Amino acid sequence: MSFSLTPIQIQPVKVKEKDSNVIQMSAHLFKRLQLNKQQELNLSIGRKNTPAIVQIEDLPNNIIHLSEELMKYFYLPIQPLKFQAIVLPDHLTLKLGPIAALLTDSIENRNDGAYFRSIHLFCDELEQGIREKGGFFYVFSYDQFLNEGFFLENGKWVKAQLPAPDVIYNRIHSRVLEYKKEFKHFREKLNQLFIPFFNDRFLSKWEVYDHLKDETQLDSYIPETKLFSKDHFYELAQKYESLFLKPIHGSQGRNIIKIKREPDSHYSIETSLKSLPANFGEQFTLDELFRQIKPLIHNRIYIIQQGIPLMSYQSASMDFRVLCHQNLHNHWIVTSTVARIAAKQEFVSNLSRGGTLTRPLIALRTVMSEKKSMEVLALMKELALVTAGIISESSQGIMGELGIDIGVDQDGKPWLIEVNSKPSKNFEDGLTKIRPSARAIIQFCTILAFDTAVFKEDL
Repeated sequence: MSFSLTPIQIQPVKVKEKDSNVIQMSAHLFKRLQLNKQQELNLSIGRKNTPAIVQIEDLPNNIIHLSEELMKYFYLPIQPLKFQAIVLPDHLTLKLGPIAALLTDSIENRNDGAYFRSIHLFCDELEQGIREKGGFFYVFSYDQFLNEGFFLENGKWVKAQLPAPDVIYNRIHSRVLEYKKEFKHFREKLNQLFIPFFNDRFLSKWEVYDHLKDETQLDSYIPETKLFSKDHFYELAQKYESLFLKPIHGSQGRNIIKIKREPDSHYSIETSLKSLPANFGEQFTLDELFRQIKPLIHNRIYIIQQGIPLMSYQSASMDFRVLCHQNLHNHWIVTSTVARIAAKQEFVSNLSRGGTLTRPLIALRTVMSEKKSMEVLALMKELALVTAGIISESSQGIMGELGIDIGVDQDGKPWLIEVNSKPSKNFEDGLTKIRPSARAIIQFCTILAFDTAVFKEDL
């Protein structure tokens, strides 16, 4: 972001109809915005513009008076609002923003306002952070785009027609929905309106592996991975002590199959599938094993991944989630790292399957020295940042955040397990009201909103 923004506070005022397009501000703010005695300009909020006249009044430095009619024109609630401002000189436009919106398919209408299920508290955080920093935030579903959304008013998320956003953060939970014709039409509309849409889709596990497999700096940290086929299955089952079979479009630890080699060339199976055959606790020859697995996979596309003998925490499976975000210099930074501990009788650590959290150094210190723990944690973060940079450069669309899952083997070596473009919002420590991940999303929304405005100005 190579430009500076000016914080301003909008105060709605009642005026006569002839003055409805007048903006009142102090001489100090007029000068700070570098309006250069020009008192006619375009006011832009969201995707709407209107001609306006600036009047110099005796007002506090960063206060702007807007008529209630102008507020209604921009579909803004009639209440004081804090924004950030920039003047786009070529078209003499005063741009106020950002109008940031979160897209979700998890909206429940309740008597006490809308409820957003697993991301509700995160939406509260984003709203508070954007309001404090300057901007307007709301939540919407794609089928109501430009018709209605939900904004926070007096502690309740209330329904209203709201401005078309400057930027949209995608938190759709359903992979199936992203392939629907209606959703594709929504995406086309965003393209027509030049609205940046970040983390626009789920990543497939094979797509991630394909982007990373030829990177020499990551080569030794990636488990061997192949698409599921009979030949690949037989090859890897005889090569490694354990394997993981994962659907390329899976999430939250669902539908994963773990294969473990037992004595006498037999194999055992564990799985997070819901329904299992009656003989699933038995041991099988390789041929029997393949016949057991084939109907479980059906026609879904799976990968086969080398199993790594990971260190455990009090005898439970353990891995680490490193959350990465892009900052205002377009560099990836680590905003949070946690250790995830699997529940009893589970081989996956996902919170959705009963996993719990602890701080990474606490977990590492149970199996290695303080110094080694610090070194391993630093290496995990470095590995995550390199991975995030490669994925964002290689993938289509805009990436603003990625959750990188890393396992550490019994020798203290980290292994890259998965990359998530829709990381859970329940895994951070929650010790602060607005977490670093929320602040990073707010900053990224602001960058995209104003970068887009400046870019359009230069066209």
